[in-house]
Amino acid sequence: YWYSQSENLAFALERLVTVMVTSCPHALGVAIPLVVAISTARAATSGLLIRNRTAFEEARNLTTIIFDKTGTLTQGSHEVQKVIALDAAYSADEVLQYAAATQQHSEHYTGRGMLRKLQEKGLPLWKSEGFSYMQGVGVSATVNGKQVVAGGPNYFRQQGQPLPQIPDEIDQQTETVSFVLIDGKLAGIITLADALRENSAQAIAALKEMNIKSFLLTGDNENIAASVAGKLGMDGYLANVLPHEKQLKLKEFQARGEVVAMTGDGVNDAPALAQADVVIAVGSGTDVAAETADIILVNSDPADVVNMISFGRATYRKMVQNLWWAVGYNVVAIPLAAGVL
Repeated sequence: YWYSQSENLAFALERLVTVMVTSCPHALGVAIPLVVAISTARAATSGLLIRNRTAFEEARNLTTIIFDKTGTLTQGSHEVQKVIALDAAYSADEVLQYAAATQQHSEHYTGRGMLRKLQEKGLPLWKSEGFSYMQGVGVSATVNGKQVVAGGPNYFRQQGQPLPQIPDEIDQQTETVSFVLIDGKLAGIITLADALRENSAQAIAALKEMNIKSFLLTGDNENIAASVAGKLGMDGYLANVLPHEKQLKLKEFQARGEVVAMTGDGVNDAPALAQADVVIAVGSGTDVAAETADIILVNSDPADVVNMISFGRATYRKMVQNLWWAVGYNVVAIPLAAGVL
């Protein structure tokens, strides 16, 4: 245009170069990567290890967060509360020894709790052979020549047997029950209790303020699930769920149009974690959870889930803000660069 008006090639080239430089998409080339870099760094210092940037940005659209109970909302300590012998052939200490010997190769929290109790009481740990893990059910092994099973209520459901009568002295609202069977006969019951993490209630309350629903997903019984969900003020709970069923439960939420995040430690819930739109693993969990996760909560603090969503929303807002600044700048600067004045 300028060359046709003045036939001054130098002036025309100057306008052309100025327009090209001004219209360079600097917001895409600088502003957005800068936001990404800063938000990732700030998240890391706040205890959030982001492994998948896309999932991190997707966090702003979450409508539902499903929490595994043990090790996520609770401390996962599972301290032994009671050891009750139900067979006269075995003492309470022997029931504990058989159970601990069977659990010694397990990574589950209940097994660790039994081993700690055995150590506290100064009892010897017997050797076991033929260890077998039954997903969501329990463990079995051969101890002192006897076939021992340490499992929860799901064991009897799987075997098609009625659930044994649980003694009245056991508080089913707070205690997880593990049955010990020796050579197919119920020898005793061991109960364990777990404490809620300090910031769990605070995290659930903050999610409510964000209009994000929270659900508890656990293999524990109905009473414990209802008690924990009630104490924390959650929107609901799913109890007695086997590991392979957890994934199906997530699919049901997604089929209803929910954008779902799953928070867990990877013990029994790796398939469900992989199914979620955003996968959040607690740092104290298993390697499987860390490998599956989009975001890892380094401090294993449920409140960091809220921080993660806030970071995701703030990151997106800042990206949009930068783009609007860039558009506004170009609307003014490009005509000036073209020589409108």
